Amino acid sequence: MPQPILTDPASNPTLAPRAAASPTSDDLLYRKVSRHVIPFLFVCYVVSFLDRINIGFAQLQMKHDLGFSDAMYGLGAAIFYVGYVLCEVPSNMLLARFGARRTFMRIMLLWGIASTCMMFVHTPTHFYALRFLLGVFEAGFFPGIVLYLTYWFPSHRRAAVFSIFFAGVAVAGVLGGLASGWIMRDMGGVMGLEGWRWMFAIEGVPAVLLGLMAAFWLVDGPEQARWLSLAEKVHLIAQRDSEVAHPHTGMSTHAKAPASRASRSFGAALCNPRVYLFAFVYFSLTCASLTLNFWMPLMIRDFGVHDVLAISLYTVIPNAAGAVGLMLIARRSDRRGERRWHFAACTIGGGVALSLLTLHLASFAAMMAILSVAAVLIFAALPIFWAVPPAYLTGKAAAAGIALISSIGITSGIVSPWAIGLIKTHTGRMDNALYVLAALLAASGVALLIGVPAAQKAR
Repeated sequence: MPQPILTDPASNPTLAPRAAASPTSDDLLYRKVSRHVIPFLFVCYVVSFLDRINIGFAQLQMKHDLGFSDAMYGLGAAIFYVGYVLCEVPSNMLLARFGARRTFMRIMLLWGIASTCMMFVHTPTHFYALRFLLGVFEAGFFPGIVLYLTYWFPSHRRAAVFSIFFAGVAVAGVLGGLASGWIMRDMGGVMGLEGWRWMFAIEGVPAVLLGLMAAFWLVDGPEQARWLSLAEKVHLIAQRDSEVAHPHTGMSTHAKAPASRASRSFGAALCNPRVYLFAFVYFSLTCASLTLNFWMPLMIRDFGVHDVLAISLYTVIPNAAGAVGLMLIARRSDRRGERRWHFAACTIGGGVALSLLTLHLASFAAMMAILSVAAVLIFAALPIFWAVPPAYLTGKAAAAGIALISSIGITSGIVSPWAIGLIKTHTGRMDNALYVLAALLAASGVALLIGVPAAQKAR
């Protein structure tokens, strides 16, 4: 169906007042956008992350039932990211070509089916194959959200918006702690199935349902939003196109450029050194965040708690603290218009907190407090970081560049669980791994300070 012709506001006097909106009316418009765009994607992101991290809860029973070692289990967790990395850039470029509605529907349907099928694992081969397929199917979802949000929100509002989604990581940890522990403990033996099998079966279904809903709920961008007036569409598109026209780099093309430009945009992303800087920063950051997501239940068990449900409930504390803390810190970064020092403070402070976990204090409360501080700072660094790359990558280059940053960075998911599993298998502790993670976090903060000029710190 043909879309209304949306012209430059300056050429249409009836639209110019809206395009030159006051800060108050601008806030009202973006609140309206937030109400329509964010809640559904937030629920989808929570479910996606729950399906990704429930493997950390499953290991409390699954390793014993199937005879897996820590190293084998860590390898299975890592294989997810092999499929994820291989397919992330193509998936995000398909979103730029075919639109968010169809792309998110495909991703959620397929990953939901794969996640549910984890209940049928009996051998390491089953485990590795399904984890690989889960990564293939989920690839592109997170960078797709990052790209999609740039269609709606200008750069100076993005850290607060991204913080909502990264709070979803913590919310998934809270829900995982509440639901996964209960399912594994109380449904074990129902119909002759172990509790962890029921957990995968029950927690995989919501993704399938959300995938079906995406076909009716999502639109590809402001142009297709029936709940926006023509003047509001013009204003949002003018904001978006002004950033495309004045990027920080020479990589941009218009967001609706022909698909034939995709290969040139991908080539431009490959040749941009800042893409690799951002990829290193994201690699270091996700090494730490994935360690918390995957190994937190075992960390708490090492603090002296052994009941499965109790461990799951205790994971709620650092995850809830992380959800609140990251939103407060990200909003402060938006208000101050500053990214670099906020990010450095979070990563260096998070590294210190991880190092303190190696003290193995006798006080359970003290260890939980240190773990909670680490969660707050590491999780808060994520939305601050993702507010930076879209300011340098726009249009078709954004689809390729953001996915490339995410793909290279998320290789941490291949390295980190497997390496930590090996360390834990051979030493019985994670201390050496935590020291390495702390150093990487500090290095990522320094890298962003040096690699992003202070004059361009916020837009």
